[in-house]
Amino acid sequence: MNPKSPPKEKKAYRYEILAHQIAQLIRQGTYRAGERIPSVRQMSKQQAVSISSVMQAYLILENEGLIEARPQSGYYVRAFTNTKLPELESSAPSLDPSHVNLHDLVMMVMKDSAKPHLAQLGAAMPNLELLPTDRMNHIISRLARKAEKGTHQYHFEAGMEDLRVQISQRAVNSGCQLSPNDIVITSGATEATNLCLHAVCKPGDIVAIESPMYFGILQLIEVHGLRALEIPTNPREGISLEALQFAIEHNPIKAVLTISNFSNPTGSCIPDEKKRELVELLSRYDIPLIDNDVSGEIHFTEKRPLVTKAFDTKGLVMLCSSFSKTISPSLRVGWVVPGRYKAEIEWLKFTLSSATATLPQMAIAEFLESGGYDHHLRRLRREYAAKVAQLYDAVTRTFPPGMRVTRPAGGFVLWVQLPANVDSLELYSLALQGAITLTPGYLFSPTNQFYNFIRLNAAAWSYPIMGALDKLSDMIVELAGRT
Repeated sequence: MNPKSPPKEKKAYRYEILAHQIAQLIRQGTYRAGERIPSVRQMSKQQAVSISSVMQAYLILENEGLIEARPQSGYYVRAFTNTKLPELESSAPSLDPSHVNLHDLVMMVMKDSAKPHLAQLGAAMPNLELLPTDRMNHIISRLARKAEKGTHQYHFEAGMEDLRVQISQRAVNSGCQLSPNDIVITSGATEATNLCLHAVCKPGDIVAIESPMYFGILQLIEVHGLRALEIPTNPREGISLEALQFAIEHNPIKAVLTISNFSNPTGSCIPDEKKRELVELLSRYDIPLIDNDVSGEIHFTEKRPLVTKAFDTKGLVMLCSSFSKTISPSLRVGWVVPGRYKAEIEWLKFTLSSATATLPQMAIAEFLESGGYDHHLRRLRREYAAKVAQLYDAVTRTFPPGMRVTRPAGGFVLWVQLPANVDSLELYSLALQGAITLTPGYLFSPTNQFYNFIRLNAAAWSYPIMGALDKLSDMIVELAGRT
């Protein structure tokens, strides 16, 4: 894992010595997984060596897999250098659709996630310290002071045009050619998904979903009285197209629900070519796809993954997203690109919630137009990549052997498989007693197939939480030891 010690039989070159020293710092935790190391110029000054020596040292560390270069960003300690825990296998859900009944458990977990004295490893909420809160407060204050009376009136259209223009311009990065008129502004991605389900389903209908699936979407399925058909899903590449086609051929599926980019909870990202195949498959059967891209901008790779909407030629893809994970959860601004269902979605939006609040739309539109969003996203990606890597490394070092964990390339959650005889609800109860909150796997399936899984939130990761992981590991060992 680390570069070999400088040769003893001959005098080591300065860059070899430097590479060995940096490797030692990485091994002892001075430079931690996902963190940026000093630039070439900074290291040259610190160590009083030439820039050429530093570049050669960094090349050795790259070749050894200890660091990686990120364009226009610098050098970082490679994530996932510790491979004690294997990755998860694809899920294997039931072939039959089922009703969802999770609301009591969901509400219990969400209420616990609001308790400040708990070590927050549960709800997948963004880190407020990483959001542009001061900037948004400044924009909102200024807009409120100068706002005309009309700002306080209902805004019944599809949303503020300035915001829809900014969203359509940014859509190019995800492979979409959109007009502002293709977009409907909503109160977050949850409302966007809710409107889509209203538009294409009625009570009793079957919807196919990734398995596991984010419990917020399962709650919408429950509210609508729909039946969920879970489709096997790979923790890296997402939903199985072969299993989905089999399900379509044997069930009257009315819609398919996915989180194709950095799914919650697995972090899976459907490869772009497979997204094309998914859209083409559903197009043959004329089945709408409701795709949530709320974490699509939080990618750790150089290039943003495309969205399924980029391959839509029949208007069947209903793309949902929001700014809740990247700008502010409380502003409640999201959007949907509903394709052929636009008229229905606009009517439903007006009927169910009248309009999305105007002032938050104005503030986000201004932030996007200023160019500050891209700068903010670059920092956000760096920070979350580091936090996910640090939590992953802590889990692999702390948790007992025989477990599995995902290695996401975006988002900020980890999905962990516990020993088969450990019940995640029992662990949840023990964790609360130890002032820790987590999310039990029961919430991510209507059929309890993930009873021995937990989701951990890396967004608020800090090394003081390491003590919480130590306690959590002891609890897992205790539960696994019971007969």
